[in-house]
Amino acid sequence: MSTYVYGITAGSHTALPEGMGGVGDPPRPVRILREGELAAIVSDAPEGLRPKRKDLLAHQNVLSEAGGGGSVLPMRFGSVAQDDAAVTGVLAERAEHYRERLGALDGKVEYNVKASHDEQGVLHRVMSENAELRSLAEANRKADGGTYEDRLRLGEMVAGAVQQREAEDAAELQRALEAAATAVSVGPESSGWLANVSYLVDRQSAEVFLAAVEQFRKSHPHIELRVNGPLPPYSFVEPGPVRHAEAEAEAAH
Repeated sequence: MSTYVYGITAGSHTALPEGMGGVGDPPRPVRILREGELAAIVSDAPEGLRPKRKDLLAHQNVLSEAGGGGSVLPMRFGSVAQDDAAVTGVLAERAEHYRERLGALDGKVEYNVKASHDEQGVLHRVMSENAELRSLAEANRKADGGTYEDRLRLGEMVAGAVQQREAEDAAELQRALEAAATAVSVGPESSGWLANVSYLVDRQSAEVFLAAVEQFRKSHPHIELRVNGPLPPYSFVEPGPVRHAEAEAEAAH
């Protein structure tokens, strides 16, 4: 039977509520695997696990309950090990690393910040910053739109200016927020976002971080920000003794 892993914690961690259920239908009973000074919060892994709302919430609920009793290294949804022995084996092999991470992440939460440009706002911004663009646009306007070549040149110049502004804004956003965080993890690039960055923040100073977000939002009206958090610090934990059930399900089709 495969083992579903919710998180890793200290062996002295407070016990979870009796009869607590995790992912699956019916919910699989959550249990603790102990190995030396460490423990893993696990359950049996249901077959064909998919990221359905019910199971996503169950995964999050287990981590929330566990977090109330001490520091937890959260695994992402869908983290599955071959069996219990595989989990305890990796806990033993990487004990020093996990103890260090538990100490470093104690009292910390994650905020994920994604940024995109407001289309009209960024066009206004690049036009106001670039005299050549303004001159060419004005010349085209006076010439009833200009020739095809003139319009093409203007379009290419505007696209290039917006692309450059994306890179500059992403760097500026990261600099503005990292001062209020203890660590930064840049996420994978994705279409539609000029930045996708996770910040590790001390739970006690979360208001300072959120104030920095609001200050950046006000000073950069051409940028739209989406903030998700507080979250368990997923982006600051190595995967551990697991594979991902979702990826395996996709590969099987």
